[in-house]
Amino acid sequence: MKRRDFSLAGGVALAAGALVLPAARAQTTTPAQVQGKAPQAGEDYLALDKRVPVDAPAGKIEVIEFFWYSCPHCNSFEPALDAWIKRAPKDLVVRRVPVAFRDDFVPQQRLFYALEAMGLVDQLHRKVFTAIHVEKQDLARADAIANWVAKQGVDKAKFLEHYNSFSVATKATRGTQLQNAYKVEGVPALGVAGRFYTDGTLAKNMDRALQIVDFLAAGIRSGR
Repeated sequence: MKRRDFSLAGGVALAAGALVLPAARAQTTTPAQVQGKAPQAGEDYLALDKRVPVDAPAGKIEVIEFFWYSCPHCNSFEPALDAWIKRAPKDLVVRRVPVAFRDDFVPQQRLFYALEAMGLVDQLHRKVFTAIHVEKQDLARADAIANWVAKQGVDKAKFLEHYNSFSVATKATRGTQLQNAYKVEGVPALGVAGRFYTDGTLAKNMDRALQIVDFLAAGIRSGR
């Protein structure tokens, strides 16, 4: 979903339903087969003019997926991303960062970071997408989010304690700072090593975006 579209949409539901990037597709080719040529800076991906600090330890390559739970193409991309993570080289460290292009995105930012703080991302991350995009539940507000989490067997009071905590608020702020530092123009999008950015518009689709990340990671390993 293009960032400018969020400001044009009348609300979250309209944005989620109408204004989207090309859909993610299953990855079927290798980095060397990216449409027969090497990805080009400025065309297929962007080299950041200012490096972004990374959290990955030395010797590791940080990859960030920027997403929004209510984005239909983030939902479509999730299975391909999961499969890619499972077969990715051990030196890749993948982080998910929820975006907040507007203030009304913040509840879902906090949802992710609260789940992360409780060690529930593996259990519930995909279920959030399913609830929104398959079951058509409205999880845009804190009260609806807390009620939904409680229905998943999670202690509601404990969840709200994390959701409203200073730590989660700080992580949400940091997530927004990261999205701005990478100059994220739409979601889903991928940041690499604090140096590179690509998304569905630049790569033409998210399958190819993953291949571009593989290409960039190989270059980083070789010292390029």
